[in-house]
Amino acid sequence: MTEARRLLGQVFGFPEFRPGQAEIVASVEAGRDVLAILPTGAGKSLCYQLPALTRPGVTVVISPLIALMRDQVRALRAAGVEAGALTSQTEAGEAEAIFAALDAGTLKLLYMAPERLASAGPLLRRISVGLLAVDEAHCVSQWGHDFRPDYLRIGELRAGLGVQTVALTATADAETREEIVRRLFGGAAPEIFLRGFDRPNLHLEFRPKDAPRRQILDFTAARRGRSGIVYCASRAKTETLAGALGEAGHTAIAYHAGLDGEDRRLAETRFQREDGLIVCATIAFGMGVDKPDIRYVAHTDLPKSIEAYYQEIGRAGRDGAPAETLTLYGAEDIRLRRAQIDESPAPAARKEADHKRLNALLGLAEARRCRRQTLLAYFGETLAAPCGNCDLCAERPEVFDGTEAARMAFSAALRTGESFGAEHLIAILRGERTERVLARGHDRLPTFGVGSARSKPEWQAIFRQLMGHDLIRPDPSRHGALRLTEAARPILRDEAKIELRADTLRRAAARGAARREAVALVAEEDEGLLSALKARRRQLADAAGVPAYVIFPDRTLIELATRRPATLDAMRGITGIGAVKLERFGQDFLEVIAGEAPEPLHPARRRLAGSPGGALFDRLHAAQLALARGPDGRGKPLSCDAATLARIARSRPADLAALAELPGVGALKADRFGPAFLALLQEDDGA
Repeated sequence: MTEARRLLGQVFGFPEFRPGQAEIVASVEAGRDVLAILPTGAGKSLCYQLPALTRPGVTVVISPLIALMRDQVRALRAAGVEAGALTSQTEAGEAEAIFAALDAGTLKLLYMAPERLASAGPLLRRISVGLLAVDEAHCVSQWGHDFRPDYLRIGELRAGLGVQTVALTATADAETREEIVRRLFGGAAPEIFLRGFDRPNLHLEFRPKDAPRRQILDFTAARRGRSGIVYCASRAKTETLAGALGEAGHTAIAYHAGLDGEDRRLAETRFQREDGLIVCATIAFGMGVDKPDIRYVAHTDLPKSIEAYYQEIGRAGRDGAPAETLTLYGAEDIRLRRAQIDESPAPAARKEADHKRLNALLGLAEARRCRRQTLLAYFGETLAAPCGNCDLCAERPEVFDGTEAARMAFSAALRTGESFGAEHLIAILRGERTERVLARGHDRLPTFGVGSARSKPEWQAIFRQLMGHDLIRPDPSRHGALRLTEAARPILRDEAKIELRADTLRRAAARGAARREAVALVAEEDEGLLSALKARRRQLADAAGVPAYVIFPDRTLIELATRRPATLDAMRGITGIGAVKLERFGQDFLEVIAGEAPEPLHPARRRLAGSPGGALFDRLHAAQLALARGPDGRGKPLSCDAATLARIARSRPADLAALAELPGVGALKADRFGPAFLALLQEDDGA
């Protein structure tokens, strides 16, 4: 460690290690594999850069962002360290210089994107790799919020090289850490360093949305001249907000994945070099932003998860000086995030975990006490006293005993089989005799009308808070129906109490009275099914290499979610479903609606689905079964195959002679089945 401490000051100019760095550097220098989870701004890069300089060989660094690699190589070279990066943007001359330095043994750090690993094996086996460093290691986990499939190659590369490895990330909960160990380290436990997640210099604040553009303009106006990031949920919003900030006198630019490579590089360069620049960005402007003096991070919309939130706000105040965060959120944000989870092609277990993570973020937004205590508790840390540096410490919200309301909500969910979403449960609690409530007999439940004293917006706020406490959670296998978690059981049995925020309910009631709610595409209880139908449509579209609307337009999926047809015949009446699409895709979407694969139909019967001939086919088939051994049940078994029955249903023969002439029938079958078949045909004509 003596040499590392000397280089810390001589090369990097730091008088002391930051908390946690010395122990990790010592472990790496001792030759141990390491997994380090350190908060953003804690100096993770030094944990492999210093050992790279104190040991022989090349340290290969796998990093997900070209911009970050470019910045780190630039900083290392400025400090006198031989470093290079091989990326898709590396020019031929620079690549040749890097290869020459590798052959000469002078290059100490080689940065590579995970996408290059497939072709990098021969190079890495040729050079002397002393250490493999995996930055943003949570990307290796499918449970992480920034999963990158190319990261899955790293474990195989590591095993092939037999090289010591250090993996670093700022956000990894227990599930993510377990998968990193399994995928990256082959299940052999590395030495794990889990250092404090607290960033005490960051002021934390959440606000309900109320004219969000004005809220952001007011927030940035009070911080004019300071560098900041404003995260938006869509590309279009980054453009319009950057324009509005520009009109307000700020220097602001938009950044999103839709920009071409040159425009993105220009934006990154401007942000690094210009003071007071505001970047309105999607999460494409993400991992590895290494500007130390970002003074604030604002979110115009709720982030995807609590881990994503933590990492995004962590880009502010990396120099240790005070910095601020603001997150706006609303009911539509939550609805959008739920839909994104449900519409993803991820397995049910992943969706369940994502709903849990979103609940945790919602719990932070609706927290009743110090936000920092709530945030750190999620990551398994305890802060003994309120932080004094968040909005809830500045003004503690008013709370009330929400135990009775929670028990009403839980009871309504249980008495309806945990098969419905919040909207239907609220209708029951408020005693609303809606068509759906009456059709299911839920007006006869003991819970019907027990919550009529509260308005619908108030109940919506209560359900959001209950989800924020992770007491109820959408069930992906039941199209988003709410089910109770184990934590709700003691409250339901009156063995525990729960406090809820009264100010949230008041704001909800005021907003509900002030304006009509936006018209939803489908009823809330059908939203989960609509998301599942969209997910299946995406799978089919990706497999066919066509836009999603080519399979079915949204209007068709909305009608499917609302009407929930149980058969192909019923599906044929849905707008946008013709005979060809019904035959190609009908079974797939019926499986989503029913939750299981339906009984397969013979292709001949499937082609008649939704037409009058389909029902006639079924009746002909039933008549044939009844006469399979003749009227007395003693004859020789006879039958017509499905193609023959379909032919009869389409051609509708007028007499026994015409029936017998059809392919697949003949005189013998016409004699046995003919009278019954002709009677059904005449009956069908009469109908």
